[in-house]
Amino acid sequence: MLKYIVFALLSYLFGSISFAYIICKKYYGIDIRKYGSGNPGTTNVLRTVGTRAAALVYIADFSKGFLAVMIGRLFGGPIFGVFCGLFAIIGHDYSLFLGFNGGKGIATSMGVGFAISPLAALLSTLAGGAVIFLTRYVSLGSITGITLFPIFLGIFGYKSLYIFYALIMAAIAVYRHKSNIKRLLEGKENKLGQKK
Repeated sequence: MLKYIVFALLSYLFGSISFAYIICKKYYGIDIRKYGSGNPGTTNVLRTVGTRAAALVYIADFSKGFLAVMIGRLFGGPIFGVFCGLFAIIGHDYSLFLGFNGGKGIATSMGVGFAISPLAALLSTLAGGAVIFLTRYVSLGSITGITLFPIFLGIFGYKSLYIFYALIMAAIAVYRHKSNIKRLLEGKENKLGQKK
């Protein structure tokens, strides 16, 4: 039990590192939380400062999830790795260093997903990307991809505990997108390339 508590805390703190905030502050001299949607994540960085910074943020946030799973796996096996990955996502979404606020967790969740099942994560990413391409709604593509991930795990025969953790990941992501969902239903959501 002590190991779970310690690693949950460490994973949470690791996930709490906001690369969107760090990169924008260091290289662009801005607090990303005060621009655009106010969300310290890839999409807002893309809209606010551009592609290069957004790519760096995505890779860094993805790596948080991926590494949390891999490190957890070394110390406690595959399922323990997913447990650690889940707490890295929670840290990203509710960062201690940003007053328990944060991003929406898609990049970090995909990092966890690729550590669990590269094929299921790839298919989820492609599906989400297709939705973004067709609709230009990043939020809709993100929600689509993350909700398909546990379904693909089930199709590929993963154990129920993996699917359970993936469902929690999806539920957190959908909850974090609740304002986007409201705007989508109202026809007010911003499309990719459209200024906030």
